[in-house]
Amino acid sequence: MALQHIPIRENGEPMVDVLELSERIFLDKPRFDYKRESHLRTSVAERLAEAAERLPAGYAFGLIEGWRPPFIQARMFRATWRLIAERYSELSDGELRPIVERFTAPMDDTVPPPHTTGAAFDVALYRDGEMADVTTPFEWRDPDCFPFAVQGLTDLAHYHRDVLAGAFEGTGITNYPSEYWHWSYGDQG
Repeated sequence: MALQHIPIRENGEPMVDVLELSERIFLDKPRFDYKRESHLRTSVAERLAEAAERLPAGYAFGLIEGWRPPFIQARMFRATWRLIAERYSELSDGELRPIVERFTAPMDDTVPPPHTTGAAFDVALYRDGEMADVTTPFEWRDPDCFPFAVQGLTDLAHYHRDVLAGAFEGTGITNYPSEYWHWSYGDQG
């Protein structure tokens, strides 16, 4: 699913560190080999903080990543391309592209990926200091469990996804349906 080609206009909105807006948001454990950012556009950060305060008692958000520098976005796209190309060596570049773009957006200045604009973030749900189960019976890195509305989850994993979605309800923040952890506001995705 590629980003929609909707013109993006810089509005000058400042970036802020979302970790300073809510005690119920913390920087999650590293998943990548680059420095992660907790900065988001002010309107996005405020909405994420609002969602964190809506979580039931004992729950919090582990921020996996907020703003992403364009050079990191380009690097991630190339790495994802190599991984998918190895797995599906029989496919042409034209056939590979839509598969790769399900997981990582290409760096494109005319249609910038949401992370590079400060409009998107990735979060994990925590309960009582432990990562909440949102994937069982799947392994957490299994692409089959990535879509938000995946079938076959346990009742507990489904409940936790409902908690996640419920916190964002009414904030204007939306989920990228192919990735349960990816949320954004005010972008073209």
